[in-house]
Amino acid sequence: QVQLVESGGGLVQDGGSLRLSCAASGRTSTSYVMSWFRQAPGKEREFVAGINRVGGSTYYSDSVKGRFTIYRDNAKITVYLQMASLKPEDTAVYYCAARSGSSIYTRRYEYESWGQGTQVTVSS
Repeated sequence: QVQLVESGGGLVQDGGSLRLSCAASGRTSTSYVMSWFRQAPGKEREFVAGINRVGGSTYYSDSVKGRFTIYRDNAKITVYLQMASLKPEDTAVYYCAARSGSSIYTRRYEYESWGQGTQVTVSS
């Protein structure tokens, strides 16, 4: 497994931007897909965006497509989620997740490793 630590959450106004980071350690020599999920109060944890290790292929949920960008720095073993045009409905705890392999999946049970989460709050 790989250990994941998120950072970068906070409070931002409607229309603002934030960048989340997820630093990986441990068995990082294995090829991992890295993804972001989020969970709002009273709701299920949902997929936000994912990126594979080779080729940088990405996939986004419809709710964030065009506003969020996922990218990775393999030298630093870090994945980022750049969030722009934030809306109050983006308020949630954001989690970084990793799965071995090369395919991006959107279901949470496909992921082996999880970070502790970072809170993002968008005020109206």
